Amino acid sequence: MIELNNATAGNGRGKADTYQDAILPKVSRTFALTIPQLPPQLRRAVANAYLLCRIADTIEDEPALSAEQKRAFENAFVDAVTGDADAKEVADEVTPLLSASTLEAERDLMQQLPLVLDVTRSLSPPQQASIVKCLRIMSHGMHDFQRKAGLQGLPTLHDLDRYCYCVAGVVGEMLTELFVDFEPLLVPHRNTMLRLAVSFGQGLQMVNILKDQWEDRTRGACWLPQDMFARHGVKLATLEAGKQNAGYAATMSELVGIAHAHLRQALEYTLLIPTKHAGIRRFCLWAIGMALLTLRNLQHNLDFSAGTQVKISRKAVARTILLTRVLGKSNAGLRWLFAMTARGLPLTPLTAEWSEPSTPARTWPKRSIPHIADVAWREPADVQEVHHR
Repeated sequence: MIELNNATAGNGRGKADTYQDAILPKVSRTFALTIPQLPPQLRRAVANAYLLCRIADTIEDEPALSAEQKRAFENAFVDAVTGDADAKEVADEVTPLLSASTLEAERDLMQQLPLVLDVTRSLSPPQQASIVKCLRIMSHGMHDFQRKAGLQGLPTLHDLDRYCYCVAGVVGEMLTELFVDFEPLLVPHRNTMLRLAVSFGQGLQMVNILKDQWEDRTRGACWLPQDMFARHGVKLATLEAGKQNAGYAATMSELVGIAHAHLRQALEYTLLIPTKHAGIRRFCLWAIGMALLTLRNLQHNLDFSAGTQVKISRKAVARTILLTRVLGKSNAGLRWLFAMTARGLPLTPLTAEWSEPSTPARTWPKRSIPHIADVAWREPADVQEVHHR
């Protein structure tokens, strides 16, 4: 097991760790529920990684910033993480430009970037390397898609695959590297898990896209695939909540089926984690369970007009937590639970690219995204320490 160089250890955890624990539930209720399930060593790194990803999101989602400002600030943010820029200067420059549409907790998180990075810099070199790689790919990819966003949607389902990789699949890869670094028993499964992790991320992101589509449209963005809706005579640019037709419902069912297929891959990913790591399994299973329940609500309410109408209840969340705790160490039991939860959901076969054999650096849709070639894939024996000023 890796011994972290934790400058905050001792009689107290320190200001940086205290802030990280306090801000997490203010910026994400879901991750504030799942991250604490992880072993302490992983919990600290994953929470830190999530907060850094959230800062990248905050910059890219800020409507008051121009495309040029977003690109410049995203680059400066990544440079601050690697130690090539002063974190306080970056925070002081970005924070005053955030508008009222940014949550107060997100504004505070941006301002406290130096404190967040105090935790980052106490993580092990492999943990830091995985986080930096994720941020580089995510920030570049998000910007490329956001600057082209509009109510017309994404051109094709393959473009949706690419978008989901840049905002979620790459996070799955990062988490996999953190898990493998933590548990050597996972090393033989690394390549398989990296492939499944991209599908895992896609499934979760597709659920969010489907659920939040009407709220996204109010912000001038649509992440649905034009080609699939066009086959059913639906033009995304003119789509209106409450005025959906049968073609919209048919396409939505197909997309629910695709998300369902990806979540099946997410289950296979989770079952590769040794049963002794019940906390890591819960971290994955709770995300899968809540996504499946949301898909059920979507499928039963295809004419919905707001995300709140398909939001899962607290009772459903509590039931998911209870059942996964009871069955968490039984692969057969978890397969049964997944099947029961997904009963009645459509299942759409994934496109051929998802089943093509490949190395981690060439999996679909990563190999179709040009800027990723600039970010070398880290192999276990080739870890370089992130440098700091």
